[in-house]
Amino acid sequence: MKIQAKICGINHPDALRAALDGGARYIGLVFFPRSPRHVELAIAADLARMVGTGTRTVGLFVDPADALLDETIARVPLDMIQLHGEENPARVADIRARYGLPVMKALKVADEADLEAASAYLPVVDRLLFDAKPPKNVANMLPGGNGLSFDWRLLAGRRWDKPWMLSGGLDPANVAEAIAITGADAVDVSSGVEERPGVKSVARIREFLEAVAAAGQGA
Repeated sequence: MKIQAKICGINHPDALRAALDGGARYIGLVFFPRSPRHVELAIAADLARMVGTGTRTVGLFVDPADALLDETIARVPLDMIQLHGEENPARVADIRARYGLPVMKALKVADEADLEAASAYLPVVDRLLFDAKPPKNVANMLPGGNGLSFDWRLLAGRRWDKPWMLSGGLDPANVAEAIAITGADAVDVSSGVEERPGVKSVARIREFLEAVAAAGQGA
């Protein structure tokens, strides 16, 4: 089985080349100033133009205003919008219709009840992404990219009528186990392939993509 991989938070050509050379299906560019992975539009545009036709460029936004979306999409060639905030289904539908791009909605998971939110989004998204819910009692946590995982067994055996992607605390050492438990055919990584927050490791990107490929061969 072919497992698709997304390397998120790309902000440097060396990291992008490692992701492309390793066979990443998705490249994530973060447009959220609070994130250490935030990328300025001029740099993002240059990176996006380096991506070939076999890979999709995803723009990650957190509760974005229309003005940010307008400017970003006008300047950066994106293939998909990822919404990683508290966007409700109506807002997701509005963004999807306004820009004519596929939309992936991130849902934060801590327990089984959090998965029930998926049903409301199914009519208005092209893909779901399940990420770990940040703890409420920890200050300055980001909406994603915190290196946290959730109980993967919550996803075991579940099916939705839209494709989905697994995120949250994945790294080269645990991604195969995560795939085996959840049955995910697409995975997303950010902090798990970094030297420090916002700085990707070329070696860890390669290791992650090799582990994903090996997991797919064994599935």
